[in-house]
Amino acid sequence: MGSPPRSRRSRRWRWISLFGATALAVTAGGALACPAGAAGTNVDFATHCIPPAVAGLPPIDGTTTAAVSVDNTSPKVGDTVTVTYTVVTPAANNPTALALPADIMTPTGKVTLGGAQTGDVTVTGPKKNDPVPGYGTFPSFSMTGTFTVTSPGAITLSPGDYNIHTSYILELDTPCTVTNPPAPVSETVTATSTTPVNNRAISLSSASGNPGDSVTVSGRNFTPGVTVTLAGRSGSSQTADTATATAGSDGSFSAPLVVNDRTTTGIVAYEGSTWSDGTGAGPAAYVVNDTTPVPPGSQKLTTTVKAGTLSMSQAGDAVTLSAVDFGQGGASTGSLQTVTVKDFRGGPAGWSLTGKVTDFTGPGAKIDAGKLSWTPSCATKAGSPSTCAAGSAGTVGSSGATLASTPDSTLTGGEFTVGAGLSLDVPAFTPPGSYSGVLTLTLT
Repeated sequence: MGSPPRSRRSRRWRWISLFGATALAVTAGGALACPAGAAGTNVDFATHCIPPAVAGLPPIDGTTTAAVSVDNTSPKVGDTVTVTYTVVTPAANNPTALALPADIMTPTGKVTLGGAQTGDVTVTGPKKNDPVPGYGTFPSFSMTGTFTVTSPGAITLSPGDYNIHTSYILELDTPCTVTNPPAPVSETVTATSTTPVNNRAISLSSASGNPGDSVTVSGRNFTPGVTVTLAGRSGSSQTADTATATAGSDGSFSAPLVVNDRTTTGIVAYEGSTWSDGTGAGPAAYVVNDTTPVPPGSQKLTTTVKAGTLSMSQAGDAVTLSAVDFGQGGASTGSLQTVTVKDFRGGPAGWSLTGKVTDFTGPGAKIDAGKLSWTPSCATKAGSPSTCAAGSAGTVGSSGATLASTPDSTLTGGEFTVGAGLSLDVPAFTPPGSYSGVLTLTLT
């Protein structure tokens, strides 16, 4: 049988050169660097790719080497994690002698989640590639996407199916699937649950009164529209003296509470039917005066210990963190200016010192607030009725975290010294320059 006509051979050669680009679905090479963050492990997995039918090429079975990286390996529930899926090692080259032009390939795909959270993360890449010489290695490509952390625990990430869309003469797709899903795990993130910072607070119109007197309880930062229970507290137990109030649209309220129980040492306010540290405020110190009559022939002697305030002071208002190198990034470290807390209220209420930070802004870029973590410390001055506890080490972020606290007790108070080691995880290729964020401390 003779050779096919020249025109048929020409069309066939053009189609092969056109669809040579689709082979990159299993052959993308590894020249791209992962973006700043935690780089995953390169993994190999069998891949089955189907070129467009008009190409006249059989399915392509090969091995893809890929890596999954994330911008945060220790997120909290509710955080958004950026995922980058990079094909890093080619399994084949351009199968034709014809060169392929630049910027004709647009990849899309998915990353498979496992462990504490399951599902797929959709990732996409830009329409950008270097020219590919005849029989040359295909360029690497990366795709990015995000997911929201919904569960605490270890979450695994594996490269999944992907598709190469080519825009060269025709708009065509080459879907590639993982032959034996899921592919090996390339990266793991460990998510932690978040405990919302409770900023609810109350104040009283008077710190004392006779049995049966009414005291006005004012609150702020409660849930707008919620019913708030006001109650007397005797040590750690609630008394029978209760009332209710409704928080306004700004979360504030003001309502009276009649106090009859002579053992009352404080007053609390809380949302819901029972007391909870997460939805309550107080106790605010309150003393019921002793109105017992003096027996005949006796004299009642009285003195007063004046209650003070809860306050804090700082050794300074600026912290300079250590410098990091462009292209390497890493931990920029320092120490929080020492904070001194003085609790001279003399009541049953403990205190909580929390902090939150803004994004770090610099020359045309920013470093996310979630990149700042701390390791708190707290020391109690000898003789203080309370003992302070340092908050947990971890991310500060814009939602905030606890730096130190003391518990409620029958009698609280004292002096405390609070500090923290600071570490800002600077992405590797953050533009050079000075970056600043504001860490705000709140004492309640």
